[in-house]
Amino acid sequence: MKTRTIIGLTFLITSAAFAAELPKIPSNPIARKKELLFSDDFQGREPAKVWHQVVPTFAVENGALKGTQTRDKTIPAADGKPEVKAHAAVHGLEIPTKDSIVETKIRFEGASMIDVEFDDRKFTGSHYGHICRAQVRLDGITIIDERDGGMRNDIREMRDDPTKKAEVAKLLAGRSVTYPAKLKTGKWYTLVVETFGDAMRVTLDGKPVAYLKSSGIAHPTKSKIELGIAGKDGYFDDIKVWNAQAPWP
Repeated sequence: MKTRTIIGLTFLITSAAFAAELPKIPSNPIARKKELLFSDDFQGREPAKVWHQVVPTFAVENGALKGTQTRDKTIPAADGKPEVKAHAAVHGLEIPTKDSIVETKIRFEGASMIDVEFDDRKFTGSHYGHICRAQVRLDGITIIDERDGGMRNDIREMRDDPTKKAEVAKLLAGRSVTYPAKLKTGKWYTLVVETFGDAMRVTLDGKPVAYLKSSGIAHPTKSKIELGIAGKDGYFDDIKVWNAQAPWP
């Protein structure tokens, strides 16, 4: 399995967003629910078989899905073995969507980041088929268009060339946004991620907290939904996934 560097990249991608004027967040939903595709309340002793571990480690604990980043240090290449980079814990679900509404409860218990990610492993234009994601931290909510942003293959290659720093910054402009937030450790929040067309809208406990329009979000086949935890520890519970349609009849 290929390793992926997410945490450090996020700061590169979002640094310009803090300085720029934040887009106005629509007060009304950008999509409405169609059929329910998936739900899980994590009442078993271990994650249901439909889930698969992408990066360790997840387990069911007291009726919730607990994630802990165990790959927290980069291990240099040695003895013929390749480098293993530090990476958030990631739990995956094969559930193809285009437009969707994902609802889940989240709780921080030492985690530095909790996110919901959309991927398409058959898409070769971005690293590991990354499409877009919504990240929650105690102090901010970030939405990232990865397909046409920092995970796009040519942009990733350019990042290694210090002479192309300005060009990379230009290409990344508008591909992510971060809104300030004040969340508390130990408290459950209801996170909703609406993805419709080229837009993503995030709410916490029914309050709109983040919004981004960017071309990569409109990718026609988001074949996977993945849940991520950076740090120690974070929880998911009562996840539901719906297909989505326009908010008007």
